[in-house]
Amino acid sequence: MRLVAAALLAALAAPSAFASAYWTDWTSAAASSVSGTLSVGSSTVSVVYSGPYSGAQTAGGTNYWLPNVYTSTTVPNGPPDSDIIQFSTGGTKTITFSQSVSNPLIGLVSWNGNTVDFGAPINVLSFGCGFWGCGSPIVNGTGTGFFGNGEVHGVIQLVGDYTSITFTDTSEGWHGITVGVLGLTPDPANGTVPEPTSLALIGGALAALAAARRKR
Repeated sequence: MRLVAAALLAALAAPSAFASAYWTDWTSAAASSVSGTLSVGSSTVSVVYSGPYSGAQTAGGTNYWLPNVYTSTTVPNGPPDSDIIQFSTGGTKTITFSQSVSNPLIGLVSWNGNTVDFGAPINVLSFGCGFWGCGSPIVNGTGTGFFGNGEVHGVIQLVGDYTSITFTDTSEGWHGITVGVLGLTPDPANGTVPEPTSLALIGGALAALAAARRKR
């Protein structure tokens, strides 16, 4: 009985194991904004990029996310298609979510010689040789941004819950971005529930506890 109870407590306390990362489907572009959606389970989150950009692929085009250097122990799958927002000038840029998301992901293509600051702590989850070559992100002293040493391709993660992300970057001939999440910010008032894997762990522990009680 004690072992079963311990398993239940562990299931409740353990962080969610994610079956996949959810990446933005960019669907439309305007003069200074690009819009899309994130489908996270049964929830649909609107995503809007606003700021300077040079182009956006919302349906088809070159898949700059190959070869895949966008997976890690945290991110099981990289961006699935060719959707991307392309930059050629620096400035202040903002990504807004219609619902709070936890620890959002930023996919990077070719951030060569770029100085970037998100104003919030970041984790570098993966990097390697991508579509335009090889490079590595050098995180700044405050841990809120990086310098692109060579052709940076990979994924960074912002730590915390966000309804919007604002960052600055410097001008460079061409670099691209997309946005993903591992999940939404839990909000019981709005009916947000644990991830399916967590529910399965809890359900299994509860079933084992009930069986142990019947045996007694």
